[in-house]
Amino acid sequence: MSHPSKILVMFLAATCWACGGGGGGSTSLGTTSSSSSGTGSSSGSTTPDPPVDWQSGPAAGNPDGNHSVPVAALAADVSSPDHVIGTGTAASCTAAAFIAAVAQGGKITFNCGPDPVTITLSSPAKMFNNKPDVVIDGGGLVTLSGGGRTRILYMNTCDEDQVWTTPHCDNQAQPTLTVQNLTFVNGNSTNEPATENLDGGGAIWVRGGRFKVVNSRFFNNVCASLGPDVGGAAIRVFDQYQDLPVYVVNSTFGGADGYGNTGANGGAISSIGVSWSIYNSLFSYNKAVGNGGNPADSGTPGGGSGGAIYNDGNTMTLALYGTLIEHNEVNAYGSAIFFVTNDHTGDLHIEDSVIRNNVGGSWYTLPGISMHSDTAREIINSTIE
Repeated sequence: MSHPSKILVMFLAATCWACGGGGGGSTSLGTTSSSSSGTGSSSGSTTPDPPVDWQSGPAAGNPDGNHSVPVAALAADVSSPDHVIGTGTAASCTAAAFIAAVAQGGKITFNCGPDPVTITLSSPAKMFNNKPDVVIDGGGLVTLSGGGRTRILYMNTCDEDQVWTTPHCDNQAQPTLTVQNLTFVNGNSTNEPATENLDGGGAIWVRGGRFKVVNSRFFNNVCASLGPDVGGAAIRVFDQYQDLPVYVVNSTFGGADGYGNTGANGGAISSIGVSWSIYNSLFSYNKAVGNGGNPADSGTPGGGSGGAIYNDGNTMTLALYGTLIEHNEVNAYGSAIFFVTNDHTGDLHIEDSVIRNNVGGSWYTLPGISMHSDTAREIINSTIE
């Protein structure tokens, strides 16, 4: 295990759990209650939500992250939404209304009253590829829960059931999905089929188009716990248009003991052949609980790599800016990051970031980071220990 000299980092200012969005718009959806305010679970759930108060849980984003964010990665404008969930009360913000709005596409906001609200789903909200791009803005007040039994959001340009729109579904520009000012809790994809890697992505599963996460939190989401390549307890992504990056901005995955996400690999996020640009975000207390790595050691089910982040594939870039990764755990490799490009052509960029106190595993090129030693990497003004 290699332990290079520590590279110091300094941050300038704190960012906070963002508010905004909500209210106004052209369409009000939903009249029957399947949601609850505060921390209680809804009538649509058969499994209790996790025993943590996620409304008052860790804020979105690294409190010491202050890196500049490119315009393309900023929150989308939802001042003129296409759909507004609710009519001013928590009871009017239903799972059925949310699922229907996602299926129709467009910009979605919420009008659930002045207090935090939790909307618990009993089945995933699924995008259709022949509908407008989707933006979901929770205004800092909305929590979407899988109730411990279902994934929360699904987008797949190569799923015939969601309508094929091009002959090159693995490389098409639309639709796009943006989630912002939201909390995702208790998503669970363990009941999804292993075919097409659908058993990953406990909260969100994405293939194709473009995907962006802004000012959001992910707590207690789970995916399959065993397997050499399944993963992404919170998010699983494939095939972004023209290999452009997934943006993750000012968001938190776990953030405190008891709030972390858990899966076979990629305790927070996982992808194959996908680039990521991550700004001012926090990854902590996530776990990769598989065993045996990838390919799986003889006699093992495989997995256990990438406590926070699991990246596999060929040419791709993982770029971290103003991001903190700490207290994540693995059984196999990459307690913080597993970054393996099979043809060794990828690029790891770490700037104004801190990676520390991640535990477990072996095969470390840098502390907490498992990658081929000849894969390009650039570390600027950061601490890795």
